[in-house]
Parts: sequence; C-alpha cells; structure tokens
Amino acid sequence: MARLRHLFLAVLGFAALVPVAAPRLVGATPLASPSPAAAVLEVSGAIGPATSRYVVRGLEAAQERGDRLLILQLDTPGGLDTSMRDIIRAILAARIPVVAFVAPSGARAASAGTYILYACHVAAMAPATNLGAATPVAIGGESSPQREPPAEREPPPTEKQPAKKETQKETQKEPAGDKEGQKEGQKEGQKEGESEGKSPATPEQTLTAMERKTINDAVAYIRGLAELRNRNADWAERAVREAVSLSAAEALKMNVVDLVAYDVPDLLKRVDGRTLIARDVPDLLAQLDGRQVKVADQLVTLQTRGLATVRIEPDWRTRLLSVITNPTLAYGLLLVGIYGLLLEGYNPGAVLPGVVGSISLLLALFAFQILSVNYAGLALIAVGVGLIIAEFFLPTFGSLGVGGLIAFVVGSIILLDSDVPGLNIAWPVIAGVATAGGLMLLGLVYLATRSLRRPVVTGTQTMVGTLGEAFEDFGERGRVRYGGELWNARTSAPVRAGQPVRIVRVEGLLLWVEPS
Repeated sequence: MARLRHLFLAVLGFAALVPVAAPRLVGATPLASPSPAAAVLEVSGAIGPATSRYVVRGLEAAQERGDRLLILQLDTPGGLDTSMRDIIRAILAARIPVVAFVAPSGARAASAGTYILYACHVAAMAPATNLGAATPVAIGGESSPQREPPAEREPPPTEKQPAKKETQKETQKEPAGDKEGQKEGQKEGQKEGESEGKSPATPEQTLTAMERKTINDAVAYIRGLAELRNRNADWAERAVREAVSLSAAEALKMNVVDLVAYDVPDLLKRVDGRTLIARDVPDLLAQLDGRQVKVADQLVTLQTRGLATVRIEPDWRTRLLSVITNPTLAYGLLLVGIYGLLLEGYNPGAVLPGVVGSISLLLALFAFQILSVNYAGLALIAVGVGLIIAEFFLPTFGSLGVGGLIAFVVGSIILLDSDVPGLNIAWPVIAGVATAGGLMLLGLVYLATRSLRRPVVTGTQTMVGTLGEAFEDFGERGRVRYGGELWNARTSAPVRAGQPVRIVRVEGLLLWVEPS
C-alpha cells in the first residue's frame, strides 16, 4: 500500500507540473522578454508549409514577448503560393515592424521571396544579392502550347495618305544612289511583309486565358503590396510579367528596397536611409534607428540602436513538418509504405513490415495532402503498383510488370512537377527506384522461364521415361512394379517376369510400357 501511495503522489505531482512545463515544450506561450530586443527569423531554401508555420509562429512569439521589431532574413528560390500568402497575411497583420533582409552575400529572394520582401515594412539587401523573377509557375503539368496571335489587317486609307505622297516627292530630289538603296529596301520590305503576313507576337498574346488570369492576379497582388509600402510598383509588375531580376545596388537606386547592408548588425546602423558601412551584429539595428514605418495604420519611429538580437529557432513540430514535407522524403515514405504492406501480405504475421508500412504510408499521405500534388501522378503510381502485384499471380511473362513499371516511373516524375528548386523529387531517387524495380521484374521473368525448362518433379508426369519391372509374364495386359507399388500396365510387345520396362505414357492408373 505504501508503494501505491508513493506512486499515486508521484503521478499527481507530474500532472501538476505538466501545465507549467507544457508551454516551454511546445512553444505555445512564450515568456515576456526581460529587455527590448529584435527577433531574427532565418528563412533558407524553398518556402513551404513548414516555412510558413515557422514564420507565423515566430512573429506571434515576438509580438507576445514585446520585441520592438522582427528581422526576416531571406535566402530562398521561391516556393508555394499558399505558404507565401500565409506569411504575407501574418506580416500585414503584425503589430510590430517586420524588416526583410536578403542575406548573406550571395543570397536571393526570388519568386515568392520577392512578394514577401515587398510586404515587409522595411526592405534591405546585402551586397551581391538579388531579387525578382516573380512570374507564377504552375505545379502539376506544363503550360499549354503558345497561341499565335491573329494577323493584323492593314488600316484603311485615311486623310493622312496625301502626306505620304509629299514625302515621296521630296525623296525624289535625293541622289540616284540613295534612290536605288531605297527601292531595294522597299522591295525587301514588301517581300517580308508578304511572306510573313503577321505582326510579331507580344508575350501577353502567347499566353492562354488561364495563364493570363494567374499573371494578372499576381500583378495586382504585388502592385498592392508595393503601393502599400511606397515602393517601385512598375518594376514589381515587370518582375511578374517579364521575370526580371535586380542586384542589391540596382534595387536601391530603383526604390525597390530601402537600404543595403552587409549583415544584420549593419542593417541596424543605417540611419534615416543613409548607407553606412558596418560589419558587426548590432549594425543592422543601428542602421534602422530613426526610421518611421507605418504599422497598423500608425506611424512608428524605430529605436534600434544598440538593440539586442534574439534568434528564434523552429520548434520540434516545425522541424518534423519540414522533414516530412520534403518531396523526396515523402516519396520515399510512400515506397516504404507500399512495400511494407506487400511484404506483410506475402508473409502474414510478420508484423514489423505491416507496422512500418502503415506508419510510412500515413505520413506520406499527410505530406502529399499538404504539398501541391498532381493527382494524376499519384493515380499512375497506384496503377503501376497494382500491375506489378498482378504480375506475381498472372502468367503474363512480364507484360503487366513492364506496364506497371512504366506507369510507376511516369507517375513519380509528374507527381510533383514543379520548376521551384526544392519542391520536386530528386531524379536520382526516381532512377534508383526504377532500376531496382526493373531488376526485380527481370529476376521474376528469369525464374519463371527457368522453371518452365526444368523437368517436372511432382505428379504422374515424373513417371514418364523412368524404368519399372514386370511383375509377371504378359503379352498385352499385366502388372508391373514401380516405386514399391504394383500398377496395371499395357504393352505392345510381350515381356517376361522380372524384365525391366520403360514407362512411355500414364493414363489414370494405367501405365503404358515397353521392354527396355
């Protein structure tokens, strides 16, 4: 009883400590900062669900701690539109200034990173960085073929045509050499006009209706952000329509960013927009000191000189989500899940393959539910697996297996068909899986063909060609001894008792034999 009492008290004590320790474990209720600071979030790599969760939770934590501002350090090639918009919504609703800082040198804020930079209250870049190339890219398939614009008709004659005649009269007074050159140029121009018959197509005319809708929506979105932050909206539109990019120095000249700094401390030393050189951590905050930004419809003067920086690291949930939503890893979990369930089906009671396969398959489906997946690719993978399984049970000599392998590989290729780096499945993984599947299929076909060439080792067919012994003398019907048993037999030639005989055919329980 004493042990039970102690155990009960220990459980009660642990239950009492859980509410106190839980916020620290999951990061749900961050403690207030003892002194004002600047929170720093590092976004590196493709922007996905894990990144948006990290930024949104980090911004909430910085606001609850009472930090004066948040520095979002960017180095990204782009990412998913939904994740980008989640981050921008959080920035626009922030109660503290958010500073976008493209760093370190050599970093970029391309595609989705450009939108996020435009949404921040202050935009800064390190030297030797770039931004732009913000044209939306469709995920899950290639764009449709380009449309040729309709040929433009010649304008009807107008009242301005007599002026052309006057200009022609004036050109007649020029030297003869110039006349010949003009005539040749007119003839060549007429030939080119007749052969082409069409005006050159503009980029807008070569797009489909859906592509124009997507681009126009993106243009309106980024122009709205640029106008909100008083930045260059015309260049932002070019970044979407023409996929142009800018270096840090050019971005500063064109009012795309507010300042250029070497690192986070350097950014803080840029006072009132003046470009100063700084090389330590407090510099970035000092560069921002004295600037006024509009936060929640109020002008806020930044007081950042000497402000301490606090880096917010992603919690375990964000790290786990980042790992699971890696396309290559999600694809690997899908394969482990499929083969684990297959092994459990072939070997019932093994338990381990079924448990591992079930968990891996559920994690893969969770990742694909978050990622932008081409469901046609997922269906092709399912069909390919089904055909490969059918190959084990149907005598198709590899036809179903080859078809299943092709469907599986094609489905893997288009499963996450994206031009955004980091949001597609690595080609070496697909090639390795296809090679392994092909080798397994070839091994199966080889074993099947070899088994057909081997002699039969079971049933009455194994008796054909073997020797027995005549049990008695007979000329047509009699009995023979085979394998310690007496069999009824027929022969085409007389045999004597004890004479070896060869079995040539088996019909039920009757053996056809001949003298050996």
